[in-house]
Amino acid sequence: MDSTLTIRIPTKERSRLSRLSAELGIPMSDLVREAMRRYLALQELAAIRRRLVPLAERKGIYTDEDVFRIIS
Repeated sequence: MDSTLTIRIPTKERSRLSRLSAELGIPMSDLVREAMRRYLALQELAAIRRRLVPLAERKGIYTDEDVFRIIS
């Protein structure tokens, strides 16, 4: 079920959001929802990375090249 969240944003950001909304023809609420989804996804990936990096380093995996070497 969807719910409503009211937030305060600075006037400058509101103006930028409004301009982008008009330029893209996308409602401001849709732009904000998409920005929130992306931010949450990035934060979730960062949390996963923080948990996995120490495990990888214990196995000698430090770079992308190390990963490619192992899976090749």
